[in-house]
Order: sequence, then structure tokens, then C-alpha cells
Amino acid sequence: MPAQVAVVTDSTAHLAADDVEGYGIRVVPLQVVVDGEAVDEWTPGAAGVAGLAGAASGAAAAAGAAAAAGALGAVGPRGAGRLGAPGGFGPREVAEALRAHVPVTTSRPSPRRFLDVYESAAAEGHTAVVSVHISGSLSGTADAARLAARDAPIPVHVVDSRSLGMGLGYAVLEAASAAERGLTADEVAALAQDRGVRSSAFFYVDTLDYLRRGGRVGAASAVVGTALAIKPLLHLRDGWIDLLEKVRTSARARARLEDLAVERALAAGGPVDLAVHHLDNAARADELAARLAERLPSAGAVVVTEVGAVIGAHVGPGLLAAVISPR
Repeated sequence: MPAQVAVVTDSTAHLAADDVEGYGIRVVPLQVVVDGEAVDEWTPGAAGVAGLAGAASGAAAAAGAAAAAGALGAVGPRGAGRLGAPGGFGPREVAEALRAHVPVTTSRPSPRRFLDVYESAAAEGHTAVVSVHISGSLSGTADAARLAARDAPIPVHVVDSRSLGMGLGYAVLEAASAAERGLTADEVAALAQDRGVRSSAFFYVDTLDYLRRGGRVGAASAVVGTALAIKPLLHLRDGWIDLLEKVRTSARARARLEDLAVERALAAGGPVDLAVHHLDNAARADELAARLAERLPSAGAVVVTEVGAVIGAHVGPGLLAAVISPR
């Protein structure tokens, strides 16, 4: 018999496939618009999600992937070859597209896709849904979920995590664990909300151009990012990306990123979960994760993941980020 509360999230949570499948989490994909063609972002267990979203939307996604593959023909076989896969459009594809100067934007899921998932949860015997999503300051995804919730056959509690990446992911896992223990929808939603807003994210990007184009960083921060020899460190503040510090070199920026993560983890005064994100910067990510594990041995394993296509489209190749989530 399923848990009373079903947990739904979106593809920016970057959850592991084992967690998605183990908890029965439903993942609704955002879309990447590549040279005018919309393609679903890759998600764990995406074939199951496509089934929930309906055959029509699955066919549309496949058509979009095929068209985008044509747009990316000059990028190389690896990117084009993976576009048609059931999982959708991934981080390597978006990095290659950006480097090839192919126009890339992003789009929230439609309310219809959320409603399909909510209706499926009801049909499977769930009595409520907790739908946990990327910060509303960065995406209209939570708004789309709220629109769908109005027509859902069971109560839907939409949670704006005020976070993204594993800051969102840890909030979703908190919700899924609570739902499995039999907590009420109100309790599950409250735990997810609390976990999301208590998470911190610090990150470094090679250029602020991608964030500026997408309107995800303020004009003042963007100007700082273009200054000669200035490397900005950014953070999430109340769900919004903001300038935190200005550093002179990339090496110093990475060292400061490490220090900020350690300081925030120690300030939590208790156990924390740690994650390192990157886009096409695996060696630096592994190096940062090893340093964090060395300096914070009580935190346990550090999750290392490459960000998905949607976040990647806004930050660009070279991203390095640290997420600290107090338990």
C-alpha cells in the first residue's frame, strides 16, 4: 500500500536515480529550448515520468529532441547522440551547445504536466501530494504547480524551497522520508520548507554573462563580473542569486569557496549534508569535495554531481558550487 502522501519535485533537484526509485518520488522535467526547439531536461527515471505525463507530451518531447539534435549537428556526435535518449537533454549537451554559441534558454513545465502527475498519484491511492520545487525567484515552476493544484483531485501542498540543486534535493529527500514514516501532508510540507530555507549555496562561475542574459543575477553584480581580474563569488540569498564577494583570481575564488562552505557547515552547530556541483569541471569538483571531506570529517560523504541542463544553461561551463544543508 502506498504512503498517504506522494512527493513530487522537478528536475533541478538533481536527485540520484536510486533515491527517486526507492522513495517513489515523481520528477517533472523543466525544458531546455535549444535554437528554438524545446527538449525535456534529463531526469532520473524519466521514462516513468513521461508515462505519467501522457503519451502526447512524450511524443512532443521526442520530436523536440530530434529537432534539437539537428540544431546541434555541428557540436559533435556525443551531444547529438544523447539528445534522443529517453532521459532527455543533459549537462554535457548544454555545455557543448553553449560553447558552440547555439541559443539556449529554459522553460518551466506546463501546469498540465503537473496535473497529470497529481492525478496519477490520486489514482494510485495517495490522499495528498507535497510538491517541492526550485526557488520561485529563479523559476516559475512552483507557480505552474500551484495552478495545477487547483484542479487536482486530492490536496496538493506546493513548497517553494527557496533553493536549487541539492539544496532542493535534500528538502525533497526530507519530505520523502517523512512521507514514508506516515507523517501528514502538512508535516511533510513543513519539513521540506524548513530544510530548503536552511540550506546554503555558494558558487563560482567563469563568467556572469549567462546569468545576466537570463535575468538571474542583478545588473550591479553583472557589471562587477566584467571588471578586469575580478572573480565574483555568488550565493543564494532568500532564493535569489546575489554577489557575495569579489576575488582577484580563479585559484583564490576556489579557495574562498571552500572556506565559506566550511564556515557555514561549522556554524550550523550540528550534522550537515554537503554537495558539490559543477558543469564540465569534474576535476575541480572532485578536488573541492575531497578538501571538504578532509576538513569536515563528521559530515560524511560529499555528494558530487554535474548540474542539469536547465541550471547549466544559466551558469555556463566552469561552474563550481558547494551546498550546505543542515539536517
